[in-house]
Amino acid sequence: MDAATGTILFEKNSHDAMPPASVTKIMTMLLIYEAEENGQFQWQDQVRVSSYAASMGGSQVYLKEGEQMSVEDLLKSVVIASANDAAVALAEYVSGSVEAFVAKMNAKAAELGMTSTKFENVTGLDDTAENHLTSAKDIALMSGELIKHPLILQYSSIWMDTIRDGAFGLTNTNRLVRFYKGCTGLKTGSTSKAGCCLSATAERDGMELVAAIVSVG
Repeated sequence: MDAATGTILFEKNSHDAMPPASVTKIMTMLLIYEAEENGQFQWQDQVRVSSYAASMGGSQVYLKEGEQMSVEDLLKSVVIASANDAAVALAEYVSGSVEAFVAKMNAKAAELGMTSTKFENVTGLDDTAENHLTSAKDIALMSGELIKHPLILQYSSIWMDTIRDGAFGLTNTNRLVRFYKGCTGLKTGSTSKAGCCLSATAERDGMELVAAIVSVG
């Protein structure tokens, strides 16, 4: 998809609804950016981690119950390392509960015309999810909306970084950032149910593209 115009340059089975794994977090991140722009918080505000957020499995930064971390570092953990615990902590901070945040995710999906999408959580973890689905077309739509926020590409193009004052390293799950010229992000995802999923963004010679792939076994 041409990011500037939304024109689809190539598609195949683009409306098929399938599990998206951590590509889900594109919508999570989009709502975080919108909440910050609406003045709900500032990037250096401190978030206290709940027991539920700390209990998340899969990709994580090993948050502890009661630990405090800035919104910015939690967001970096989501963008770069796909941290499930950080995504849940941010969702609870912004909306009071994961359930309330997921309702906002589905409302935003409807607003963007994402007709093949239903979110059940903020992470893409799907061991217990029954109908957590999206499509390549819908991923491209929400990706195009997310990259309207310039800060996201500053984070998603980072190969390695740290949190906790340098004590904990983050490595980007998207190897294209390191090896593909012009790659700026955006989000990977993988579970046994979803297979390998990707929303990749790149810019060369003034043209910015989004490539979305969902559920490749």
